[in-house]
Amino acid sequence: MPALLSPTLSRAEPHSATVTPLVPQRLLHETVIDQLRDLIVQGELAPGTKLNERLLAARLGTSRTPLREAIKMLAAEGLVELLPNRGALVAPLDPEKINQVFVVLGTLEALAGDLACRAASAAQIAEIRALHFHMRAHHARGELAAYFKYNQQIHSQLVACAGNPVLSQLYQSLNAHVRRARYSANLSPARWDQAVQEHEAILAALEARDRARLAMLLRDHLAQKLVLVMEALASAQHTEQPQQAVAR
Repeated sequence: MPALLSPTLSRAEPHSATVTPLVPQRLLHETVIDQLRDLIVQGELAPGTKLNERLLAARLGTSRTPLREAIKMLAAEGLVELLPNRGALVAPLDPEKINQVFVVLGTLEALAGDLACRAASAAQIAEIRALHFHMRAHHARGELAAYFKYNQQIHSQLVACAGNPVLSQLYQSLNAHVRRARYSANLSPARWDQAVQEHEAILAALEARDRARLAMLLRDHLAQKLVLVMEALASAQHTEQPQQAVAR
C-alpha cells in the first residue's frame, strides 16, 4: 500500500514509451490530468518532488504539451507548485491550511446532507447506493486506490444531490486542495474499516431522509479524518528526509 507521506521517491527508470492511440484532444488532456493527479494523491510523487517533464511524459505516454496543461490545472487545485523559470514541484502539505479547509468542508458537507435529504430523487439515492456497493467491494479486496475513487464520487454525488450549484462548486474547489490528505486518512487498516462503517451509517441516514442525523454523521466523518491526517502529518515531519526529484 503506497504511503502518501513518504518523503522519498525511488529513481526508477521511466516506463518504455508506447504508441498512444489517437483520441480527441480534450479526452487526452483529461486523461493526463487524472493520471498525474493519481500519482500525487496516492503518494507515488511525494510532497516536494520536482516534476521532470521528460520523464513524466514518457511514463504517462504523452507529449509535453498536454503534460504542461495538466501541471497548470493541478497547480490550481493546490497539488502542484509552479516555480518561475524553474519548472514545478509537488506542493508541500500545509497542516494549517488543511485544518482550515477541513473545518469548512465539514460544514459544507453537513449542509449538503441536510439539503439532499429534502431534494434528492429516488434515482439519485439509488446511484449513491450503487457507488457504495462498488466502494465496499474494493475495500474487501484491499484496493485502496480504487476504493478512494468511489469514496470521492459518493461525497461529490451527495453534494450534487443538494441541488445547489454554488454549494457544489465551492465544495469541489476546496476538496481538490485536501484530496491527498483525505487519501492518507485511510492508510491505517483499522481507520479504513471504520470509514466504511461510517459510510454505511451515512447511506442509511440518506435513505431514511433523516436530515439532522445525516448532517451530524457527515460533520463527524470529516472531523475524524482531520484528526488522523494531522497525526500522519506530524509523524511525517519527524521522519522527513531530503527529497529526490524525479530527475533533473
